[in-house]
Amino acid sequence: MERSATGGAQRGATDGTERDDDGRGRTGRVLSGLAVAVGCVLFLGGFAWAALLYRPYTIPTDSMEPTIGRGDRILAQSISGDDVRRGDVVVFVDQAWGSSPMVKRVVGIGGDKIECCDRQGRLTVNGKPVEEPYLEAGGPASTTGFSATVPEGQLFLLGDHRTDSLDSRSHMADGGQGTVPRGAVTARVDATAWPFSRAGMLDRPASFAALPGGTSRPGPLVLITTCVVAGAVLILGGAAYGPLARRLTGRGKAAVPHG
Repeated sequence: MERSATGGAQRGATDGTERDDDGRGRTGRVLSGLAVAVGCVLFLGGFAWAALLYRPYTIPTDSMEPTIGRGDRILAQSISGDDVRRGDVVVFVDQAWGSSPMVKRVVGIGGDKIECCDRQGRLTVNGKPVEEPYLEAGGPASTTGFSATVPEGQLFLLGDHRTDSLDSRSHMADGGQGTVPRGAVTARVDATAWPFSRAGMLDRPASFAALPGGTSRPGPLVLITTCVVAGAVLILGGAAYGPLARRLTGRGKAAVPHG
């Protein structure tokens, strides 16, 4: 009788443990499935969002060094030309400059008087000197002097590599004092994606922020990247739960003595 009672108690304890394990396992499976589902939404949604807003471009020249190098892969947000601000690095197509997309920095908008250089070798916008930390250290803002008044609805564009850039300075005699229409802009560069050693967001120059109109706000690229990374982590974590739980359960059972 004692043996039977003991055996019944052991079976009851074992059944309770199995029920507890089954309950915890069911909860774990539900949570892991939910993690994978949410992860898929974030991961795929992030890529879809990026595909709608951003376009990749490869830089064929060194006219934007040191900000963007030859062969760098950039991500540019599709925007209207009306959204362009001073300091933006933009992608544009103007037949007077060529049929291929070009990448330059906007230094002047409609109504601005752009001159170079002052006694310290700086570019001036409406008489105010502009510090340009993205230029090669020690050099002037331009190796040749120039002065232009930007017509309304136009943009004055310069490459960051001022000694090796064909930009508005090279088109002063084309009409419009070397400017391009706002409508020629198709996108604004937000980041360098490749190579990894140069990857990162492009800063908005503080010197342009102090001018009327300020600078543009960065696009949602950081938020999109966060969604994609978070989604990947949730998918991998949720998918790994099942095999990991079975392995841990197997080890726990192997440690229980029999007899």
